[in-house]
Amino acid sequence: MKFHHRHFLPVLAAQLAFASALTAAQPNPDLTKGEPIPSGSKHDWNLGATGARGWMYCDTKVTSDARQIAITEVATGSPADGVLKVGDVILGVAGKPFSYDPRTEFGKALTQAESSKGAGKLTLIRWSDGKQDEPVVMLPVLGDYSATAPYDCGKSKRILEQGCMALAKRIAAPGYKPDPIPRSFNALALLASGNPEYLPLVKQEAQWAADYTSASYQGWYYGPVMILLSEYVISTGDQSVMPGLKRLALEASNGQSAVGSWGHRFAMPDGRLFGYGMMNAPGVPLTISLVTARSAGVKDPAVDLAIERSAKLLRFYIGKGAIPYGDHHAWTQNHEDNGKCGMAATLFNLLGEENGTEFFSRMSLASHGAERDCGHTGNFFNILWAMPGVAISGPQATGAWMQEFGAWYFDLAREWDGTFPHQGPPEASDDSYADWDATGGYLLAYAMPLKKLLLTGKQPPTAPQLDAATAQSIILDGRGWSNKDRNSAYDQLDGDTLLERLGSWSPAVRERAALALARRKGIPLPSLLSMLESPRLDTRYGACDGLGGLGGGAAPAVPALINLLSHEDLWLRVKAAEALAKIGAPANAAVPQMLEMLAKGPAKNDPRGMEQRYLCGAVFGGMLKQSLEGLDRKLLNKAVVAGLHNQDGAARGVVGSIYQKLTYEEIKPLLPAIREAIVIPAPSGEMFDSEVRMSGLKLLAKFQIAEGMELIADFARTQNRHSSESRLVGIMELLKTYGANARRVIPQLEANIRYFENEEVDFPHKLSLQKAECVRQTIAAIEASTEKPPLIELSR
Repeated sequence: MKFHHRHFLPVLAAQLAFASALTAAQPNPDLTKGEPIPSGSKHDWNLGATGARGWMYCDTKVTSDARQIAITEVATGSPADGVLKVGDVILGVAGKPFSYDPRTEFGKALTQAESSKGAGKLTLIRWSDGKQDEPVVMLPVLGDYSATAPYDCGKSKRILEQGCMALAKRIAAPGYKPDPIPRSFNALALLASGNPEYLPLVKQEAQWAADYTSASYQGWYYGPVMILLSEYVISTGDQSVMPGLKRLALEASNGQSAVGSWGHRFAMPDGRLFGYGMMNAPGVPLTISLVTARSAGVKDPAVDLAIERSAKLLRFYIGKGAIPYGDHHAWTQNHEDNGKCGMAATLFNLLGEENGTEFFSRMSLASHGAERDCGHTGNFFNILWAMPGVAISGPQATGAWMQEFGAWYFDLAREWDGTFPHQGPPEASDDSYADWDATGGYLLAYAMPLKKLLLTGKQPPTAPQLDAATAQSIILDGRGWSNKDRNSAYDQLDGDTLLERLGSWSPAVRERAALALARRKGIPLPSLLSMLESPRLDTRYGACDGLGGLGGGAAPAVPALINLLSHEDLWLRVKAAEALAKIGAPANAAVPQMLEMLAKGPAKNDPRGMEQRYLCGAVFGGMLKQSLEGLDRKLLNKAVVAGLHNQDGAARGVVGSIYQKLTYEEIKPLLPAIREAIVIPAPSGEMFDSEVRMSGLKLLAKFQIAEGMELIADFARTQNRHSSESRLVGIMELLKTYGANARRVIPQLEANIRYFENEEVDFPHKLSLQKAECVRQTIAAIEASTEKPPLIELSR
């Protein structure tokens, strides 16, 4: 019998508090002295195949400050039953007190105990009932992980077999209806095992998937469901589910945005996405699912178009960083962003594109430890897509990754019956996946050697297969960072080593080295200037990062950086522009050339205007933030118009930030473009598309341009609904500045009230009513106003 751990934490806290003997809880409690678990700290951990769960202290998303594990649950009949009890405190393993991270140390002790040498003995140091002893929990012996695990690995094979048996029982049980995402991957794991005994269950799940539909969150659900259906058809040849697969594939393809992205939901009729806009976490699996559906026999031009649109969008990030949250800058803080690099490696491998496959597989390999441990709203996808991404670089890569992280982490997550709960990240108060069954995701990792699915290596890898030394060097690239300590590892490196790391293949390593150099005294300008001339682009990128980090101190590099603005490599041009913006005033001579780059529009090899986006940030968000003095106004106007036509709402918003620096005479030639940016929302970056629209409306209100009243009334209703209830207050304040003149738009405002009260969907009705009341109060203020400021009529 398995107890839910949440029931035991309050009991444990009470047991350890010694009634009211202590006052406030300690930040890092000594549980052996009765100090209570901090209030609100609910996250505990599965303790491997022992059958126990335990709480550990966490600070800034790490457990490395903990030195104790409080037992919160012991499952009846498990190896720990009768050995441990709720309230025990584990102080160490294998005769040694915990010294650096109990979670990692316990996980490694599990791996050792399950090995042939360990003979199943897990020896603990325990405090219980005021005494310390060393009990032994006996575990089944599974053997050792091989140097290339899960390949040529007996332990991996046994874990897969045990896990599939337990998972099959779970799927066959009455009432099995988990979330569609883990449900799909659980069925895929049984299919990946190659065991024909599981095919009836897989067929049952495929029939469920073929009938699947959803009115919301289709962006998240359709991808995993279609991957299951596609892999099932390819593996079995069963065509009975093809109508469902075709339906889902076409719905997903037609639900793609005009720029090739997906979000929580499918796109609106105008080709834009709802709310947050583009989200790659659901979007990349959707693209994978369309590729697998095509391999399964779904042939339709809409599917082909959707795949190519999405792939074009994602190709931009090759060599630049991890796939980001949405239509944003490449993510360079870490090597991974909740599994999206693993997803991208899988996708580009299925598409047969070597560059993308190699880069994102290496990014996956370099992501371990604290990087892999966390993730936006939980780390479910970071763990799920880890091994599929790493395995594309070969058995030496998987072996190195398992030795560094996977072995202990996977063994800690595996329960005594062979299944895997979602462990979640430290400080998981916002973990959206807390109760998910992660068994299928883990088992897919162990099923890689069988190569039964496209997802598990059936299609040969296009990336180079790494040797052991190269794999280990990439593992080293991922060390030296945690959420709590992002700097000390790099701050301890000498200058020559930091300069060497500035030339790394890894964008994350380059950024960390640049930040460390910026924190030091003694600017290595000659070395950085020399690196700008390197034949290796990675080294030149790193030099730009390093120079930008020095700010005004890098002024002598300005001429060399300006020369790079005309380089043939798009990313080097962007990096040079960013460095110039960070240098600031000493780099102002570069502004005209950067405005010209903006004004001429996107290059042929940059159809989405990504270079423009970075230039908008560098120029309008940086170099022109303080003053527009001395600029060629015609050139500035051309650059403004070009920026306002960029696909990205955030880029447009940065351009709009200069409106208030312009006089009416200066703004007049820009008014058509400003109006268009208000009326026609950006096709991407929906979360930020209100910024430029609001900037434009503020400008129209500032100069009392008559047409602004109708535009404000329209925007009140058509603005992005994300945070619209807060933004509406400011919108209505703009309208009030027109005084009694605004009476002419009262019919529009009354229509807005009816819409908010009766028609607005997919938005909390309470907030819709709040918006209706705000508009109603605005009408009352307009009707009471006696002021009629002079208006400017654009039509005259």
